[in-house]
Amino acid sequence: MDFGVVLQNNPPAARVVELVRQAELSGFTHAWTFDSHLLWQEPYVVYSAMLAATRRIVVGPMVTNPLTRDWTVTASSFATLNEMYGPRTICGIGRGDSAVRTLAGKPSTLQTLRESVHVIRELANGRSVEHNGRTIRFPWAVQTGERDATQVWVAAYGPKALQLTGEVADGFILQLADPDIAAWTIKAVREAAEAAGRDPASVKICVAAPAYVGDDLDHMRQQCRWFGGMVGNHVADLVGRYGSDGSVPAALTDYIKDRQGYDYNEHGRAGNTHTDFVPDAIVDRFCLLGSVSDHLERLRDLRDLGVDQFALYLQHDGKEQTMHAYADSVIPVMADRGLAVS
Repeated sequence: MDFGVVLQNNPPAARVVELVRQAELSGFTHAWTFDSHLLWQEPYVVYSAMLAATRRIVVGPMVTNPLTRDWTVTASSFATLNEMYGPRTICGIGRGDSAVRTLAGKPSTLQTLRESVHVIRELANGRSVEHNGRTIRFPWAVQTGERDATQVWVAAYGPKALQLTGEVADGFILQLADPDIAAWTIKAVREAAEAAGRDPASVKICVAAPAYVGDDLDHMRQQCRWFGGMVGNHVADLVGRYGSDGSVPAALTDYIKDRQGYDYNEHGRAGNTHTDFVPDAIVDRFCLLGSVSDHLERLRDLRDLGVDQFALYLQHDGKEQTMHAYADSVIPVMADRGLAVS
């Protein structure tokens, strides 16, 4: 299993770059950031500094969207970073949440998302693509051979978005760590991939959720309760689209019944004022909290479901402490490198 960190581009940017440098030294393979240009600093500028400060780690948004950025500009950013630093970028994309809603917009249609995945992937990897009635490409972009320099992974929760993911994405991002919900979503993605004639195993699986290693459970819950509120935005959309007829598991939808609204000024922030509706049970299910052994138990469950990467949201007051615990006691165990002599 690979491990990633998910950061916000809060100033100073140098602090974010330093955390990514530490993450690489700690054994993390990926560094993701939020992409919401009103709430945080511009990620693609910071990605350049991240890549310059590291040697191997792969960077990208968790997640961008097809509405607030022109697809060709997004692809150009990735292609430029790949030319400068080698094939070390990844594009996480979804229908749009905070970046769109802070501008009074609505999430994209699934068709728009589907088309953007294709255009971004082809252009970013130096290939031509049909777009807006003409064939376009970046004549300066580097083609790297068998493996795409930039893969496109789709974040999804609902049945139709999961189907799209299985049909077209290089990877699937599930933003919560509940094994039961993970099993349902992964099954849907793999079935869709197989129905589309793809190898289901070719679609990588990333589970992303807050992780906090410590012994004060009440404190850790309060630091990570924001995540249930963020996920609740997407769940509210699902309930509005599918109702409560069983198309989406009740384990995902039931907890938002007391949700009153959401303040994007506090999006993704520990201690925000609008997530009282999120019960402790949801925090415990959606996040990884507790001792190293608690984390390892959940991670093994996720690995058994086929999860290829676990990405830690580090929006809490124990960033370094948790990274160091993973470096010393989690990543080496999950890597299962075997014995030097047997």
